[in-house]
Order: sequence, then C-alpha cells, then structure tokens
Amino acid sequence: MSESFGQRLRAKMAERGQLCVGIDPHPALLREWGLDQDVVSLKRFSHTLLDAVADLVPAIKPQVALFERFGSAGIAVLEELLAAAKDAGVLSIADAKRGDIGSTMAAYAEAWLQDGSPLAADAVTLSPYLGFGSLRPALDLAESTGRGVFVLALTSNPEGPSVQHIGAGQMTGSVAAGIVQEAAAENARALQGAEGWGSTGLVIGATVDDALEQLGIDLGALRGPILAPGLGAQGATGADLRRVFGEAYPQVLATSSRGIAAAGPDRQALREATQTTLAEL
Repeated sequence: MSESFGQRLRAKMAERGQLCVGIDPHPALLREWGLDQDVVSLKRFSHTLLDAVADLVPAIKPQVALFERFGSAGIAVLEELLAAAKDAGVLSIADAKRGDIGSTMAAYAEAWLQDGSPLAADAVTLSPYLGFGSLRPALDLAESTGRGVFVLALTSNPEGPSVQHIGAGQMTGSVAAGIVQEAAAENARALQGAEGWGSTGLVIGATVDDALEQLGIDLGALRGPILAPGLGAQGATGADLRRVFGEAYPQVLATSSRGIAAAGPDRQALREATQTTLAEL
C-alpha cells in the first residue's frame, strides 16, 4: 500500500463525510429483520448492510464479537465481509479491541494487520490497558503495511472513568490523557513534519460529554483520526459531537450501528437512513 491508512481515511472522509457504519449483527437486530440466529442470517444481514452503504460512507466497522459468537463459521463470514469491503472500495475497521503483551500481541497484530491474512482489515481497535507500549507489535506492523489502529482512550460506558480518569488533577494527568499523548507522539514520529494524518487513531465516545475538558485533554496535537461510537441509538447527535470535540471535530469519524441497521432490511431504507445521518454530521 503506497499511502498510509491515515492519508486514505482523510481522503475518504473529505469525499464522503464523517460517518462509519457499524455492522453489528445483534440478536435483536436479526430478529427485527425477520432473520434466524444462524450463520446464513449472519451473512445476509452483514452483506445487505455493506451493499447498501459501501458507496456512501468512508468506512464500515464490523463488531468482531458478534461474528465470533457463531464460532468458526461466523469468523468465515467476517473474512468474506472484509474482502467484500475491500472490493467495494470502502475502508474496514475491525472492532476487535485486542490488547496483550509480547508474542501474543504480535499474533493479534498479524491476524488483523498483516498482508495476506484472511482477517486483514484496514484498521483494528486496540486496548492499551496493559500499557501503551504493549501495543508496539501492532503499531509497527500497521505502519509497515499501510494500515491503522484506533486505541481506546475515553469510552462512554459507566465503568470507563474508574480506570480512564485516574490521575485527573495530578501533575502526571489522567490515564486517558496519557494515551492521547502517546498516540500523538506516534503520529508525530510517523509524519516527521509532513502534512496530513498519522495512522494511530483514538476511540473517544460520542457521549463523554465534557470529560475532555474536565481531564484537560487537548486533541490538537493528535494529527490523526478519532473514532467516536455512540451516534444514533446510544443517544448522541451531530450537534453533540460538534460540542464535545470542538476544534477537533473535522478529525471525527462518527459511528452509527443500530441507528442505521434498524432501517433494514430494505436496501433503500438503509441508504436513506445513512444519507440522513451524513447530513446531520
């Protein structure tokens, strides 16, 4: 790949907008679509969504766990979906939230980021809570293969602050602030003064309200993308995103999963829901 993931995503967002459609085959959504809880239905749901939105948005984000629950057959559907996304010209972000140490982290990196892997996506989500440095195998492999990562920094689940806010008000700053600084340093090193975005992104929930301000987190130095789940069914609006992220809003790739999928299974209804959400952003 000649261009980095950060460069490719920035160009796609400039062309298509700031929406990432999550492909989350929840049991409830399968039922709402009149589908069974089986692999045939999993494939129909996933590929119907991809077909409906692939030419409208810059990226899709399959939730890996909802494929894993079907075992090896579910993983095979995910492999097919990632290949189909590549063929359709839409970027893929595997929402796997992987994190470990040493050779185990290297194996995760090879699964999601290595050329030739059947699970290779354009980017993968990572958990840094064994230490940001433990992600080094994935960071290095992503850079060498032109892929990207999104590192969990500030999530909107109720339990998140019990870890991510630790250190707030102290000279060292919060855990979340430290992750943001590490990601910014990765991008600065990769860009070496060049224009554009690096390929180390962050995951920051769309519904974190004023947590960025409370924790003194400045996203200005990140120079990379921000994946913001929570749009739509989780309650966040385009106006909320602009308020939460302020000057960093142009870097935000907002994710809507159930909010889009609930319009299915009709293809045209899915497209209209996607276009409405893009306009809101």
